[in-house]
Amino acid sequence: MAIVEVVIVPLGTGSASVSKYVAECHKVLVQAQDLKYQLTPMSTIIEGELDRIFEVVRQMHEIPFQSGALRVGTTIRIDERRDKELTMDGKVQAVMEKL
Repeated sequence: MAIVEVVIVPLGTGSASVSKYVAECHKVLVQAQDLKYQLTPMSTIIEGELDRIFEVVRQMHEIPFQSGALRVGTTIRIDERRDKELTMDGKVQAVMEKL
């Protein structure tokens, strides 16, 4: 299980606003019912099998192009543990227990 943070930035859109692109990318995640995700103000966090996440992120990366963006920059950050189960909730819980 992996946790992946993804930021997709459309460029060449003629506008500083990106919310319509974020919304369209989010629709891809809604259809990926085997993945858990969390939309945050600055990125999207996805939890699941790494190969499947890569597949979905690739689909998300294409969305701004399909909506007219001339360039897209996508940043992916991966957290994967192989010694024990890793979940978004578990990471947050581990910090909360120490507060």
